[in-house]
Amino acid sequence: MRVYHLSHTDLDGYSAQIVTNFYFKDIEFFNSNYGKEIDAKFNQIVSLIEESLYQDESKKSLILVTDLNLSLSQCECFEKKAKELNAKILLLDHHQSGLECAKKYPWYLLDSSRCATLITYEFFSQILGEDSDLGEFVKMVNSVDIWLKDDIYFEFGKVCLGLVAGAKEINSVMFTKESREYIFYLLKKAREFMGKDNAHIKLDGATHGLKKEFFIDGDDDTLSNLISKYVVEKLTQDRAKFEINYLDKKGILTYNIGNTSVIGNDFLVANPDIDFFLDVTSRKTMSFRANGNADVSQISKHLVGGGGHINASGGFYAGFKDGYIYEDIRSQIAGLIKTKTESIDESK
Repeated sequence: MRVYHLSHTDLDGYSAQIVTNFYFKDIEFFNSNYGKEIDAKFNQIVSLIEESLYQDESKKSLILVTDLNLSLSQCECFEKKAKELNAKILLLDHHQSGLECAKKYPWYLLDSSRCATLITYEFFSQILGEDSDLGEFVKMVNSVDIWLKDDIYFEFGKVCLGLVAGAKEINSVMFTKESREYIFYLLKKAREFMGKDNAHIKLDGATHGLKKEFFIDGDDDTLSNLISKYVVEKLTQDRAKFEINYLDKKGILTYNIGNTSVIGNDFLVANPDIDFFLDVTSRKTMSFRANGNADVSQISKHLVGGGGHINASGGFYAGFKDGYIYEDIRSQIAGLIKTKTESIDESK
């Protein structure tokens, strides 16, 4: 049986996945905030199960949802789809807002007295066996997630809460798997501090170094430079996924990449056959970079009425609709470019 585990994007959500990662080997992870993003990620899971059934009709699947509460309409839709796929569905959550759903659907297990990580651990450990080290980690997550201020792990949990919230160095839309692995790594390292005197203070002081440890591959450098090197390598390894074209110019499209000047220029130096670098953000802004092969001031002006310099320009794409899946974002930008460049062809 293959497990598809969809969970929230905070300490409790990722920690529930750390629990299932301990117990299951054939498992794939997805993370989501609330609302429409849950639907988008569920549809991803459905597509993967359909693909799996195409290859092997006897393949069994479990759709596991943790630390996310669903609406009644989502429950109805998800249950129907799971039945069509001959898949099981199980939700383990602690948000009281899901009470109506929990009363109607037997697979919707709700307990507001425990965090989702503790619910998940106790559910699977009763079947597959307990683990003392993992159990202590789970207690820590529970202490901060349901705010047990007198618990011995509470202050340490607060640091871990910030550790996950601040782990923005790898874009989760573009590099979904890598972003999750990064957070898993930080929490694994954090667990090594548990049991030490003033563990919360020591972990807080060590956070910057732990982040650098993940990115270092060779010589030490500033965290900013290490991140840029890491992202450039990832973009280069999977260039086909991120490439776009503007007329005869070849570009790379990123989303909310951050530090565009450094990463964009580093990528263009490492990939001289790429003419421009474009980052679009959830704020509808577009940042263009080039390295002498394209006039991005003219590209940005033509596409969105933007402008700037030959090698560094920007603009505002008012029609951009923020998304949760990179391919959907790329499709929007490719559509914009196609529409604008077709008008050029027609005028010739």
